[in-house]
Amino acid sequence: MRYALIADLHGNLEALRVVLHHIDREQPDRLVCLGDLVGYGADPEECIDIVRDRTDRVVVGNHDWAAIGKADISYFNPYAWAAVLWTQGRLRDFHRRYLERLPLTLQEGELYFVHSTPERPEEWNYIFSRAQAAYYLSQLPHRICFIGHSHVPAAFVLRGNDVVLVPGPSLRIPIEPGLRYLINVGSAGQPRDGDNRASYAVVDLAEQVVEVKRVPYDIPTAQRKILKAGLPEVLAERLAYGQ
Repeated sequence: MRYALIADLHGNLEALRVVLHHIDREQPDRLVCLGDLVGYGADPEECIDIVRDRTDRVVVGNHDWAAIGKADISYFNPYAWAAVLWTQGRLRDFHRRYLERLPLTLQEGELYFVHSTPERPEEWNYIFSRAQAAYYLSQLPHRICFIGHSHVPAAFVLRGNDVVLVPGPSLRIPIEPGLRYLINVGSAGQPRDGDNRASYAVVDLAEQVVEVKRVPYDIPTAQRKILKAGLPEVLAERLAYGQ
């Protein structure tokens, strides 16, 4: 079984189309989206439509909840807050209903899928450090958990009592018996690790390997559309820097 994983599309249609083009070449058995279909980018409706049509499984992200009024946005920075309000005004009722029905978590065999954290995912906490990962790995009911949310691809591997960090921007790690894995697949629509290329992951259970891959996309077009929509200029600028 081969899985392709995408996360944090954030209304970036240009990035999503390129990522799906590369995923089609991978010929996965399943395509899973780890949330945040909307927010920041200028094409939230189009991204929802594509995810709805193309993916097999989808979990909800905090920006998806924010866009339908289910998440507290008081902690959002001013740019994210402005993007949420703009997105709320763009979505039609059936897009809202689609986001409303998305689950917080999904499981398939030994694989667990969530946007933020495997424990209390609705609190939208982040996992950046080995110490943070160690806590969640110790609580993990499944051997391999895939996440997004931070927009930074990385793998945390629990070996005995030690957590090993495998950083991005891209990575390839074997799935070894007896170990536990917490793997961030990075962001397709708004990378924040200093690499402006879109990110996606491929999981090959037959070969027992996980890869996070990076691909370039048409950033200038995505930037122009953000500016034309009247969204904050910084949301366009940051795409060029992967920040």
